Amino acid sequence: MHRVRLGVLDVGSNTVHLLVVDAHRGAHPTPASSDKTVLRLAEQLDGQGRLSRAGADQLVRAVAAAKAASVELECEELMAFATSAVREAANSAEVLGRVRAETGVDLRVLSGEDEARYTFLAARRWYGWSAGRLLCLDIGGGSLELATGVDEVPELAASVPLGAGRVTRTRFRADPPGRAEVRATAEWLDEQLAPVAQRFRRDGTPDRVVGTSKTFRTLARLTGAAPSSAGPRARRVLTAAGLRQLIAFISRMPSADLAELEGVSPARAPQLVAGALVAEATMRALSLGELEICPWALREGVILRRLDHTDGPDHSTPNTASERSGDTGRTGRHGARWS
Repeated sequence: MHRVRLGVLDVGSNTVHLLVVDAHRGAHPTPASSDKTVLRLAEQLDGQGRLSRAGADQLVRAVAAAKAASVELECEELMAFATSAVREAANSAEVLGRVRAETGVDLRVLSGEDEARYTFLAARRWYGWSAGRLLCLDIGGGSLELATGVDEVPELAASVPLGAGRVTRTRFRADPPGRAEVRATAEWLDEQLAPVAQRFRRDGTPDRVVGTSKTFRTLARLTGAAPSSAGPRARRVLTAAGLRQLIAFISRMPSADLAELEGVSPARAPQLVAGALVAEATMRALSLGELEICPWALREGVILRRLDHTDGPDHSTPNTASERSGDTGRTGRHGARWS
């Protein structure tokens, strides 16, 4: 079986993350390297929704550095994608063109639903068929993704603009937010989530509910779940009751103090309260008493889908649209076109 070294570059609202793994089709991807750069691209959109020149400069430098690292680490491919911050930028095409021209990396912009589908695939592979009907939730910086189903392709996938960073920027004026802001935001989130929650409740009761993002992992840790270092066999759970108690505690703390808590990074601390409110509102809207933390998420889903096609005729990684149309692309060594 041919073993490959793959790099996946995730350009998110908060960070640019390069994950390198060794794997082959049907095998568990083994992490070889992981490197993260904090850019906060979503905070660098101007009044017209355009990514600033400084933000684009930082993005180009980060992508160039990631590509150099992938070459040094002898990756056979670098699969690069961007999510909500770049997706929603008014000058997205211009920024993507500049990244391509100056680094040779062709960033693929994922739709919110594609994010949900890849993340769902990762969770399904982690838990297996015995998990039954799976409901997967992921809170990013710019959006919240939800997906549910009994197979590897979800029956229902959705993305709503309720990321932890976005809610922080648009709903909070103070650090820490005032009680009135917290209460009003919780009520607003209930209103925003009602339509999508109704769709998911109609799709059936899940047998297993999982959360896959850094936000969920941090919240679970702060409510007493085992740390990631406990290993993959440790079952880590976030309960609705524990989350309510945590919100009452952290919503009174400035971000500088939150950053002192175990498992909370300085970069994520300012978004912690908003992320907790989004998590609580989502669990409330879907009548969830608890969810389990899944170690795999979007990046692993991208890698797994790519590995599914390693032994195929064109070594391509189709996305949802191309699978429907039969249109696929090709990927060369260190190339950036992977779908």
